[in-house]
Amino acid sequence: MASTPSLPVWLSRGMADLFPAGEGDDADQSLAARLKQAETEGSPLRIKLGIDPTGSNIHLGHSILFRKLRAFQDAGHTAVLIIGDFTARIGDPTGKSATRVQLSAEEVEANAATYLAQLGQGQPKQTALLDFETPGRLEVRRNSEWLAGLDLPQIIGLLGTGTVGQMLAKDDFSKRYGSGTPIALHEFLYPLLQGYDSVSVNADVELGGTDQKFNVAMGRDLQRHFDKRTQFGLLLPILVGLDGVQKMSKSLGNVVGLDEDPLSMYSKLEKVGDAAINDYLTLLTDLDLAALPENPREKQKAMALAVTASRHGLEAAQKAQSDAATLVSSGGDASADVPEVSLARVNFPAKAFYLLSAVGICASSSEARRQIKGGAARLEGEKITDPNQEFASATELEGKVLQLGKKTFRRLVG
Repeated sequence: MASTPSLPVWLSRGMADLFPAGEGDDADQSLAARLKQAETEGSPLRIKLGIDPTGSNIHLGHSILFRKLRAFQDAGHTAVLIIGDFTARIGDPTGKSATRVQLSAEEVEANAATYLAQLGQGQPKQTALLDFETPGRLEVRRNSEWLAGLDLPQIIGLLGTGTVGQMLAKDDFSKRYGSGTPIALHEFLYPLLQGYDSVSVNADVELGGTDQKFNVAMGRDLQRHFDKRTQFGLLLPILVGLDGVQKMSKSLGNVVGLDEDPLSMYSKLEKVGDAAINDYLTLLTDLDLAALPENPREKQKAMALAVTASRHGLEAAQKAQSDAATLVSSGGDASADVPEVSLARVNFPAKAFYLLSAVGICASSSEARRQIKGGAARLEGEKITDPNQEFASATELEGKVLQLGKKTFRRLVG
């Protein structure tokens, strides 16, 4: 009897769920068997990941899925990145307590352009999150290609594949319905339309977060309805943010953006809490956890260095590590690569709380006051203790490093 193939480590690392999780050599029930079949036949699998460009920035929490997609690329498979330019105009109701604001086509396309740039379009594959260079490894598709042309009979046909009961079984809809929060009819279309994406691109595997199981399963249902070979759903965990409590989210201010400079990225990551460090190592790096020292502080630094290097290269990451250590101990170093911020829009004379807000290191003057009173603000390593401390001119601040906590540094320039 032939032995049952197992999943390679690059695929199973960090995986939260796989369905169907069939065993044996049946390629339609076992992903390992389908991978083996693809290798034998020299036919790469098609790995779907859909993104709705409803915002303009990608953070490390999002990058978990793109890293797994890249792992499939590096193993010789075809990544099918679907820009949901049509579905983004509806908005994924997952995780939302109210109907999303619908975006215009122009807003969606502008966001999509920034997404692709952050994912590495036009960049060397060594530092890009996805491989845009190797022929046959990436298809970038917009789902308006097939969704915009659906006529009313086709849409009615799609609606006929599901039931209201199925939709209300979805956790987010169930909560809203139970609380009396309105659910717009067009929101029921979202899972069906993104599921139809899987039909249109002949997906073998769809990647998603653990909150996307309903949507991914809908793709399998629709493929079956249209007599297509059904995809596997591979789900990955939701990354906890820098606060160590809630999921990484820009609205919660606990994020590390993909486009952040090396020093900011490293400084934030080396402060990740002990409880989350193994998840960060598993989901954001390829480091062998068993080979790392037990000391939590050393793990933090190893993770921060590896993640920063994956975005900016090892040399820049090592420089950021060195600069972070120097800046925390001394508060200022002329040779450190600290991101610069202009004083041009600051009206002088300027009080300290206004300065922190005006240069963008704090979101508001009230937050700046709280940070200063809490002892978090420093200028050239010296703690700012009075929110009303006054600076007469930009010349007085030129070239100095303004620091907030141990994660944020900005060099002030005229």
